[in-house]
Amino acid sequence: MSRRPRRRRAARDRALPARRDVVRWAETVHAALVGLRRSRHDVVLLDEPTNNLDRHAREYLYDAVSAHASWTPTLIVVSHDIELLDLMEHTAELHTGSLTVFGGPYSAYREHLEHQQAAAEQALITAEQALKTEQRQQVEAQTTLARRLRYAKKDFATKRRPKAIMNNRKQEAEVSAGELRTAMARDVDSARAVVEEEAAAVRRDDHVRIDLPDPEVPAGKVIAEIPSPSGTAILQGPERLAVTGDNGSGKTRLLEDLVHGRCGRLFTDRVGYLPQRSDDLDEDATVLDEVRIAALTTDPQRIRAQLARFLFRKDEVDRSIGDLSGGGRFRVSLARLLLAEPANQLLTLDEPTNNLDLATVDALVDALASYRGALIVVSRDEVLLDRLQVGSRLCLS
Repeated sequence: MSRRPRRRRAARDRALPARRDVVRWAETVHAALVGLRRSRHDVVLLDEPTNNLDRHAREYLYDAVSAHASWTPTLIVVSHDIELLDLMEHTAELHTGSLTVFGGPYSAYREHLEHQQAAAEQALITAEQALKTEQRQQVEAQTTLARRLRYAKKDFATKRRPKAIMNNRKQEAEVSAGELRTAMARDVDSARAVVEEEAAAVRRDDHVRIDLPDPEVPAGKVIAEIPSPSGTAILQGPERLAVTGDNGSGKTRLLEDLVHGRCGRLFTDRVGYLPQRSDDLDEDATVLDEVRIAALTTDPQRIRAQLARFLFRKDEVDRSIGDLSGGGRFRVSLARLLLAEPANQLLTLDEPTNNLDLATVDALVDALASYRGALIVVSRDEVLLDRLQVGSRLCLS
């Protein structure tokens, strides 16, 4: 009876470490994995195991997961790390309260989902066209019936035929018209039900789409000089630079020192900084108030319109920061950086995808796709760096 609780603790207790102890955290995860591999449990659960791990620790974890059959028959992983998810044999996605299971890794599932959604979109278009056809036929039938009714009333008024015959025809016409109306209404309702069914199969996942102000960064303008082990790295124009390295190598310190003028050199004072945590947000402030701090000269109604592109619509801009989820808080921090007036010429991001779900990571990539300034990003997420189209790297040992 004591074995199962120990196993559950070893596999699931993953409290996020203090920032000062990230190196020791990687060693703890390493030791936990060694223990799990030696224990040979029937089922092992890993909850966000790559959070705060450097590249070396991640590689060890990826190798362990790839060889899981040698130490556990069943491995269940909860993660937003696409590289890790692509090592899985099956993918299960929880979406709007439903669990979908797919026989393949995450990238294959995403491709399958894209094809599925394209088919669902086409089926919805076909169903909507069919509904319009039924509605048009219903209108045409009602017009025809109305015309016949006018003719019948005219015949009745002019007494063109015997009264008994006209009354008989009137009753027959009314019965026929009633049956036709019922049948047409049934056909329209049936077509509408098909539209609703097809619409339910189409995902309406929101994406951040925004036209950002031009930060006015000429290609030849030197933005920053950054000290590195091999000399000084120069960031020029709208260049994108990734800072990588092992845990404890000083990536965060380098970024903080650069932003606060303690090392290197900045050639612009229009610098936006996104730390690992959104601790600098005022819990009592509203979304609108928090973003207006960075854009005091911008009309509040314009900010409201722009915040809708960050998925804060209508009354959501008046919600308190303290009531937001982690993804919502991140979008506020991102909006504050990207909607600043005047526009930031340099953005510095420190592990921006830590503890973010895949939808919020997509929001980050979407938002930065139209940013035309310089970018420095500290990240262990190779997939993110590829999606951000980072052109240069600075590796700290």
